[in-house]
Amino acid sequence: MNYIIKYLPCLIIVFLVSCKQEKTTPKVIYEETKRPTEQKKIDTSSIKIADLPILMEGTKFLIHPVGDVRVYDDYSRVYGSSKTNQVSYAISNYNRFELTGYFENLKFQHIDSTSVKELTDKTIQIQTVTYLNTIADKTKKQILVYILVDSDTNIDGKVNQNDIKSLYISNIDGSGFTKLSEPLQELIDWNIIEVQNRLYFRCIEDINKNGAFDKNDKVHYHSVNLLADEWKVEEYRPI
Repeated sequence: MNYIIKYLPCLIIVFLVSCKQEKTTPKVIYEETKRPTEQKKIDTSSIKIADLPILMEGTKFLIHPVGDVRVYDDYSRVYGSSKTNQVSYAISNYNRFELTGYFENLKFQHIDSTSVKELTDKTIQIQTVTYLNTIADKTKKQILVYILVDSDTNIDGKVNQNDIKSLYISNIDGSGFTKLSEPLQELIDWNIIEVQNRLYFRCIEDINKNGAFDKNDKVHYHSVNLLADEWKVEEYRPI
């Protein structure tokens, strides 16, 4: 018993440290709770690169994913499927009608042209790009849907997967690039109802402003008419 009492303070300290390490970083930090941070060093170990272009079946525009690759000092930290020495040159993966990865832009090129056009000049991180092939087969309207990050919502100096995910849409050539989800609402999921030619999606709002998305927050339901001249988001309330 004396042995346990003697080391009890040490055990309490270890427990508290462990709990502190398990605390998750919030996805949102609001201006009123924002704390000054140390100036971050610029990462000079990254290299701007583009993957080889892809052509979605039935379309006439090449898509060039653009992003950064990193150079590491040791092999154990290298990731990706295409590696040369200590560098991974793959920034995306393509599976017929979907492009996935972590890349910062897309460039579009008509198959009969040498001209290349950027999707956006803003700082973003694209995670998925989906071609709505079934809508194109029915209506001849060729549309891309994006899941991406467009803002440093957790104020860590980076726009990456630790920030809020948003939903965007564009034509197959990148024109009409439009945000569908509301600012500071995290995208949950989306789907297509083909008989209606509509896109449905859900987002969650951090209504208690605790920086996390949990059961106490509010889910919003939206839909968009894909064939409309202007993609206008409409909110609906199924519950």
